[in-house]
Amino acid sequence: MSAPAIRVDQLKKSYGSQQVLQNVSLNIPAGQTFALLGRNGAGKTTMIRILLGLIPADSGNVQLGGIDPAIDPLTVRSHVGYLAEDQAMYGWMTPIELCRFLAPFYPTWDMNWARDYLDRFGIPPHGRIGRLSKGQSVKLGLVVALSHHPPIVILDDPAMGLDPIARKEFNRDLVEHLQTSGCTVLYSSHLLDEVEAVADAVAILDHGRIVRTGTTDLLRDEVKQILLSCDSIAGTPPPEGLLDVCRHEDRLAFIIDRSENYVGQLIAKGIDHDVVDLSLDEIFEAFVIGRTQDWPGKPANSAAMSP
Repeated sequence: MSAPAIRVDQLKKSYGSQQVLQNVSLNIPAGQTFALLGRNGAGKTTMIRILLGLIPADSGNVQLGGIDPAIDPLTVRSHVGYLAEDQAMYGWMTPIELCRFLAPFYPTWDMNWARDYLDRFGIPPHGRIGRLSKGQSVKLGLVVALSHHPPIVILDDPAMGLDPIARKEFNRDLVEHLQTSGCTVLYSSHLLDEVEAVADAVAILDHGRIVRTGTTDLLRDEVKQILLSCDSIAGTPPPEGLLDVCRHEDRLAFIIDRSENYVGQLIAKGIDHDVVDLSLDEIFEAFVIGRTQDWPGKPANSAAMSP
């Protein structure tokens, strides 16, 4: 079995008394587009900065393409294309001047590729960067990140601040490239609908911990909303994997992870219910902002159990 393109093992990072990353572990196979999802402040950017060798971890290990960025950060950065939110570029330069300026730093820089994508993305090659629109600036950042054909690409909330149409255009252009490149992509975002069209798998990071990983198809298959009457389960303890509960008079709508077993128990008990498929955005919200206090008749200090 080949080694993962990106490996994160028991990563920890604190700033004073604030624990930003707590035992984070991930393995991202080569060629996969992997979404790292979390609210602002969840620890996404801190982890990416450690991956790039920009800051040290307190403990744990990371490798990109088998290289430890703490030992050889320059080699790691030469193999990685990186695009961050509001990435700074020289406003007095033109896009073509910026590409020529960066080319000597990368032995694999492809100027023909850069010119082609400036044209495809509608970026005026000889206009001043400082006069580009926000959407054009983000697309220029993507051109710069990919023009040396890196085997690994890291995108840290790159479409943050764009209007909805510009975000869709950016992700359409990103999908077009990813479908032909074969590179490994780590895409960090707090908006799941930005990555749903491109991600093969996701990890949800919340308060510095990975709370769920899986392929997008697996999450859709296993995380479901269940609708039933409150009376039908009153007095039973909350099921294992309960993420969110909402009461509507005598009806209950709740979201549960790894739902198959619980649904099987409802069927066996003859309890009338409906199972609702969820979007990835709804699944993400359930993990990070879900509330379970409205479970009917929840016993005090009860552990999560099956009915």
